[in-house]
Amino acid sequence: MIPALQEAYIKAVEKAAASVVNIGSSQSWGGPPWRGSSRRGVGSGVVFDAQGHVLTNQHVVDEAESLLVTFPDGRVLQASVVGGDEETDVAILKVEDGTFPPAEFGDSDALRVGQPVLAIGNPLGLAGGPTVTSGVVSSLRRSLRRHYGDGLKVIQTDAAVNPGNSGGPLVDIEGRVVAITAATMPWAEGIGFAIPINAAREIATELIHHGRVQRAYLGISGYDVTRRLAQYYGLPSSARGVFVTAVTAGSPAEVAGVRVGDVITSVDGKAVEGLGDLVEALAGQKVGENVRVEVERAGRRETVNVGLGVRPF
Repeated sequence: MIPALQEAYIKAVEKAAASVVNIGSSQSWGGPPWRGSSRRGVGSGVVFDAQGHVLTNQHVVDEAESLLVTFPDGRVLQASVVGGDEETDVAILKVEDGTFPPAEFGDSDALRVGQPVLAIGNPLGLAGGPTVTSGVVSSLRRSLRRHYGDGLKVIQTDAAVNPGNSGGPLVDIEGRVVAITAATMPWAEGIGFAIPINAAREIATELIHHGRVQRAYLGISGYDVTRRLAQYYGLPSSARGVFVTAVTAGSPAEVAGVRVGDVITSVDGKAVEGLGDLVEALAGQKVGENVRVEVERAGRRETVNVGLGVRPF
């Protein structure tokens, strides 16, 4: 059994690594006496399709003036940014020359806690091509807060990731990309986060076709309901959802009657237990659609119909 497991890991790495690239970036920085100097960065990416599109993190390419992509066969090609989405930390690059083997993508919705995964990338910009670390899916119920009032739903893993891994793939034991490595917590040990590939692919497709992502807009800010927050605001201890802390003036939420202090518990029948769930639920809606938002208000459950607008850029 052990030799068979070893062989499965080796084949998964060989299959996935053929589509993993190194991304080098540079940008000018500083005034005298540093004028003319450049700051360099390094990250990873995944070949998205045979047309030369490369999937990576937005923070890998943000503000870069020059981008070079190094492929597993040794080719080093100039790349341009097709589009990037700060909220999901997804970006798409394009290289014009040659043919490229795209990665095989899995189904991140089918992942289970405890499932073995492999992180492949270029940590610290070390020479010698991509490296691999192994671990498991540690949690599927995590969200990273990037801006006030939002939450990016992510997969937590204990597979070791370091600076330079960003944008590289998290793959299953069959070598299919199930997530894109995105972040670590510097104060924690052995914890890394990755963007589910189902969400990343949707964003990537929009970026390729439109250069940006147009999102449905509700117009609230809030916090995940925790026991501490429930106790502080006098909510039931069993309360789950998003506690509304602000409603933007003139927003669809205000027009529909959503109030500060409401707890959003579902959108169109889909349960909302935190900001990550709310962001995901809205991501599946189109601008102009009407959605049923269920809230708990003063101990009562109410439903408001919200006509979604376009989120301001």
